[in-house]
Amino acid sequence: MADKEKDPAAAEKAKAKALAAKKAGLEAKAAKTSGPTMQTSDGREVKHETPRLKKSYHEVVVPALMEKYGLKNPFQVPHLEKVVVNIGVSDARDNIQNLDVAREELAMITGQWPQVRKAAKSISNFKLREGMPIGVRVTLRGDRMYEFVDRLISTAIPRIRDFRGLEPKGFDGHGNYNLGLKEQLIFPEVNVEKSPKQRGMNITVVTSAANDEIGMDLLRHFGMPFKAAAEAVVAGRN
Repeated sequence: MADKEKDPAAAEKAKAKALAAKKAGLEAKAAKTSGPTMQTSDGREVKHETPRLKKSYHEVVVPALMEKYGLKNPFQVPHLEKVVVNIGVSDARDNIQNLDVAREELAMITGQWPQVRKAAKSISNFKLREGMPIGVRVTLRGDRMYEFVDRLISTAIPRIRDFRGLEPKGFDGHGNYNLGLKEQLIFPEVNVEKSPKQRGMNITVVTSAANDEIGMDLLRHFGMPFKAAAEAVVAGRN
């Protein structure tokens, strides 16, 4: 006891060292467990950075819409729920390899393996039989959804030839927006030299907005380039 009383500085130093070691251990454990993860096709969870558009939503979009609409709770602010991307492959009935090519291209564009869609009924005029594969579809949620929308707005849409802004007619009356693209080649992930043909696609952006006006306002804050007169048109419809 006398030795400890004679050297209080050494005791304080040892205590500080123990606290520092404990803090370092907690930080290392937090670094291993914290941070967003994304599930790969084989079921593994891998770390990745928080999507840029997701950060912008929480830091910029939410405060702006709360102030504009007088909301008191950030959970009242509308948000993206999911994005559905469809590609029709009608020529798959003649050559099934065309379906495989379209599926691979959509996987490269979205980062998720697509689901094959089959005909619900037979139509003789179109040489279509029930159960025949005629398209591919991807439903994106979470971080993959934000990353896809970010690439769509910042990279793909600006590459559309003679682009003059998105039409507001794609809203469905419930704040959801449908966008049709004439070719998949506007996405840089697709190799133009290896792609056999141009394929159109339909992109549906599902939001939690109560009406088209709020849905458009949400997408405009994300950076969707609607035409200048689009707001007046949507407001008139609502």
